Amino acid sequence: MKLSDIIASIGVIILLIAFVLNLLNKLSSESRLYKLLNFIGAGTCCYASYMVSFYPFVVLEGVWGTVALVSLLRVPRGTSV
Repeated sequence: MKLSDIIASIGVIILLIAFVLNLLNKLSSESRLYKLLNFIGAGTCCYASYMVSFYPFVVLEGVWGTVALVSLLRVPRGTSV
């Protein structure tokens, strides 16, 4: 397994953890943790896609990560994790 595969797998696992926890009502989509997991997971996947020069996913994951970061920065203080 190549390094890019390992990095991509880690990113996908992070994104799936956030998704499943949200579906099971264990983590609100409005929580800081959910948004942080999306930012980290998308950023990791974006980097892995860049490593293999798969630019459609660089764009997809880059936009996903940017939106997650903007959303994370807009969460009011005191919001539960």
